[in-house]
Amino acid sequence: MRDTLSAAELTLLGLLVERPRHGYELDEVISARGMREWTEIGFSSIYYLLGRLRERGLIEPVEPSGTSGRGKERKPHAATDAGRRACAEAAEAAIAEFRPVFPPLLIGLANQPAVPGDRLRAALERRAGELAERADAVRAAQRAQPHAPDFVSAIFDFSLTQLEAEQAWLSRYRRSLADSPGEAPS
Repeated sequence: MRDTLSAAELTLLGLLVERPRHGYELDEVISARGMREWTEIGFSSIYYLLGRLRERGLIEPVEPSGTSGRGKERKPHAATDAGRRACAEAAEAAIAEFRPVFPPLLIGLANQPAVPGDRLRAALERRAGELAERADAVRAAQRAQPHAPDFVSAIFDFSLTQLEAEQAWLSRYRRSLADSPGEAPS
């Protein structure tokens, strides 16, 4: 048995530590909290991940409360004691340990001399538009949950801060290219 949890496993396990949920509810929470912006959990992988967590003894099925009226009852899962411990340890490590990220943007910038100036400016314009759209989506998700727990608000705040920081950097960089046309390839 592996000791470490993947980011996707930790995300689902944390949601199950909060309270028992079934797969569709997990997907709804992931969407409502804007977690799709920073996780790689698609709906199709939720049940696969639940199976992995169950095999490791970190979650277990529990009896559903009430009926949904949808025929076959969806089986919620809850974290086991071992799951709560594993979640706490992995979450603490994720908070405490700095882990570098490897954004493709930096690879693109390292190869910027190969991009003609007009295409570079267009690519930077597209990135600016995508950053604005993502920031708007995070703000909308945040507004949709006015009574979210503090940790959920912190996630929205962190995401927005990162997006705003990149927007500010991108704005400065685009100005610097406009101010020194010799720097941008033509």
